[in-house]
Amino acid sequence: MAAAGEPKLIVVADTEALAQAAAKRVMARIEANPDRIAICLTGGSSPKKLYQLLGSDAWRSKIPWDRVHWFIGDERFVPESDALNNTAVARATFLDRNAPAGHIHPIPTTIENPDRSAEAYAHELQAFYGSENLDPARPLFDLVLMGAGPDGHTASLFPGYPAIEESARWVVGVPNANVAPFVPRVSLTLPALASCHEMLFEIAGHDKQPILTRLLNGETLPAVRARSNGETVWLVDQAALPEGIRGGR
Repeated sequence: MAAAGEPKLIVVADTEALAQAAAKRVMARIEANPDRIAICLTGGSSPKKLYQLLGSDAWRSKIPWDRVHWFIGDERFVPESDALNNTAVARATFLDRNAPAGHIHPIPTTIENPDRSAEAYAHELQAFYGSENLDPARPLFDLVLMGAGPDGHTASLFPGYPAIEESARWVVGVPNANVAPFVPRVSLTLPALASCHEMLFEIAGHDKQPILTRLLNGETLPAVRARSNGETVWLVDQAALPEGIRGGR
């Protein structure tokens, strides 16, 4: 599956504007599909304001909850009761109060190891999709939310790790993390993440400036290699921008 062209860079003022812009893009993808909708969420700190917004009175009434299914791009292999669990954060922030229980699809973390978890989640994705093979003409997801770590990882695909080169499997176990928290992970692979109408990165804050500089310079890090077969968007706030392009679009 060949990825599409260069990411589109959209710059906004601050984290509040970034959450608003991301919410609008989520809604645009939902409104573009009159049938069953699949959104792949992300973990980390980047999406928390977006999730709060989607759960707010102003936004949740716009979402056709009975048609939207919610997946996750990667998970820390910890129980859902653990504060490190990505899906638990999304559930507590906006999903449990709004989405039908059967429309929330967490990566299972109660089975014996990350590899078994990856197999189970791949089977769930394939059952939802209706095939074990991804068709470039029929994306798995309407929208995939992504972030970029300080080392350039995205989902739990770390630089130099074998998982980044996986081309056949949809989901893999990642026994060791390159950055904190140092717990095993389960992650969708680049081909599975690419199977979407839109891949939306949220990159915010001054601490992301060094890694965004590297990404914009085209360094072959996982966050650069992650591309949608449709549209890839880097949504960035002013604080994260390198000085030389501050204020650009």
